Amino acid sequence: MAAAGLQLRILRRLCRVLLFLSQFYILSGGESTDIPPYVMKCPSNGLCSRLPADCVECKTNFSCVYGKPATFDCTVKPSVTCVDQDFRSQKNFIMNMTCRFCWQLPESDYECSNSTSCMTVSCPRQRYTANCTVRDHVHCLGNRTFPKMLYCNWTGGYKWSTALALSITLGGFGADRFYLGQWREGLGKLFSFGGLGIWTLIDVLLIGVGYVGPADGSLYI
Repeated sequence: MAAAGLQLRILRRLCRVLLFLSQFYILSGGESTDIPPYVMKCPSNGLCSRLPADCVECKTNFSCVYGKPATFDCTVKPSVTCVDQDFRSQKNFIMNMTCRFCWQLPESDYECSNSTSCMTVSCPRQRYTANCTVRDHVHCLGNRTFPKMLYCNWTGGYKWSTALALSITLGGFGADRFYLGQWREGLGKLFSFGGLGIWTLIDVLLIGVGYVGPADGSLYI
């Protein structure tokens, strides 16, 4: 009995040593336990054909015709699990999508960065280079992030109705120009009594048609 108890204690200590060595091996980088970042976007055990684009890799179908439906051979990425229509696990499947590159998608299918350094109220209307990214659920060909020239379209919070109301009521004192951030023109109207009324009438027309906008170049809201 004593010999059996001794062997049991030795076995327990050996198990502890082995457990310690295995944990040390993992922590030292011998075995990677990191989860790929794209896995967070991939629903577990969902339909493979419904997976977001970041969860699959598809082969290019060089015979597809632009704008027409086409089939693509796709494979799920590592650590991603999905099923077919019969709820059977699968790795390779066929996906149906429209044959077009990502930069040819409609504007509703991607998001672009905004620029607050360009003038929206200018002639000709200014453009800026935006970085656009396709939405997760949309499938397309080519790079999912691409540059695109867009018209300046941002707002600083100025209301057209407020600017017009100030121009009609207090335009002779330059209140409309002060509101739009154009303090030099505001001082000019203030000390000239609205250009003896002529400047005031002109500003009412210019603000009414949207020709005069905020000084920061943004659009009205």
